[in-house]
Amino acid sequence: MSRTTRQIQVGDVKVGGGAPVSVQSMTNTDTRDSVATLAQIGRIEQAGCEIVRCAVPDRQAAESLAAICAGSGIPVIADIHFDYRLALEAVESGVAGLRINPGNIGERWKVQEVVRACAEKRLPIRIGVNAGSLEKELLRKYGHPGAEAMAESALGHIRILEELNYDQIKVSLKASDIRRTVEAYRLLAAQVDYPLHIGITEAGTSFSGTVKSAVGLGVLLYEGVGDTLRVSLTGDPVEEVRVGFEILKSLGLRERGPVFISCPTCGRCQIDLIETAEEVETRLSGLPVPLTIAVMGCVVNGPGEAREADLGIAGGKGQGLLFRRGEIVRKVPQAELADALVEEAERMAAERRKS
Repeated sequence: MSRTTRQIQVGDVKVGGGAPVSVQSMTNTDTRDSVATLAQIGRIEQAGCEIVRCAVPDRQAAESLAAICAGSGIPVIADIHFDYRLALEAVESGVAGLRINPGNIGERWKVQEVVRACAEKRLPIRIGVNAGSLEKELLRKYGHPGAEAMAESALGHIRILEELNYDQIKVSLKASDIRRTVEAYRLLAAQVDYPLHIGITEAGTSFSGTVKSAVGLGVLLYEGVGDTLRVSLTGDPVEEVRVGFEILKSLGLRERGPVFISCPTCGRCQIDLIETAEEVETRLSGLPVPLTIAVMGCVVNGPGEAREADLGIAGGKGQGLLFRRGEIVRKVPQAELADALVEEAERMAAERRKS
């Protein structure tokens, strides 16, 4: 399924309008420390991140953006709240877009100043609605920050920009609750054609946050809702990027690096499959070429899965068969299985890059 949206440009990344769903993250360094922030951006860029957001809580952070934007290999978005002057300084520093809520910037003339600055450089504005910071009047109206309140908040912010004749907009409606988030996006998607930035906010730690994000984002993406995404995890933003791509790969929406298949193990398994699978995934996670790699533990399903993959192993008693494009290459002792699979994958990746 797909949802037709307008297309905007964030630096050199197209968002919406049929463009691939892009993966974003946010730095958790102190933006005032441009060296540390750029080092982190470099790591998440290497992991595949396509857009990065930096918090701009004060003037010193805004002043640091010039060096960050100049040194970043991916578009930088400034995250601004309350102070329109920080938004203006961010635009002058070379950011590729802003994340603001027009309603909390203050008087209308302040919003006009920000819109004027963005219009001159055709920078997109993301309206970021969060269940934890809805307007007081909406909380009084609805009694709680539910999906309807979130959608109404987004529509109110959109109306402010539309009245200023600005349409370079993308919108997010995030809550930590999956049902509320999904319903809010459904409500808004039915009413506007702006591209949507999707995410489950404050999702949790690496484990629980990955599960919640996969469920919530998976539902939306399967329904065709979502043009760019961020997985919000309490931890290293590199993990956010990896999880984001895995979600997209699982739905066939993006190809980046290997797709790993491995069996859950059972009493039939006669090799140390868990250790082998984890080692192979770790060593090949940065492979830039999309390959399907199967690590299977027994003779029941193993040969079939390994044959269907680009590369695979099917375990036997203390050894395994190595498959390449459906053909058996050789038998490999258990101690050499990971090395054999990694070497074959790197060889195949080099061949694909040449072709």
